[in-house]
Amino acid sequence: MALPEITPTEENMIEQDESSAVGKVYRSIYNVPVNVVVSIGQKRLTVSEILELRPDSVIALSARIEDPVSLTVDNRLIARGELIETDEGGLGIKITEIAEDPDAKST
Repeated sequence: MALPEITPTEENMIEQDESSAVGKVYRSIYNVPVNVVVSIGQKRLTVSEILELRPDSVIALSARIEDPVSLTVDNRLIARGELIETDEGGLGIKITEIAEDPDAKST
């Protein structure tokens, strides 16, 4: 996840606060690892259907391969994107939209 842009005012505040305890705590949160969950689809199953799952079982999801995927942190939507194949042959996410913060206050 990319770091947020810092406006000059915020940057000045950080530089001033770096020597204070508050500034050090503020800067240290950038190193806190968080789990990012990528949701590609969902399917509602009964408990008996779950208990019947075996290796090679296929669960059809509610999405198609070209549908957008959601990225969440702590069950909060942070972005949307599309699945891509990485250079190493794995799957990746190309971010197409950053979600608006529903808690942000408009000024």
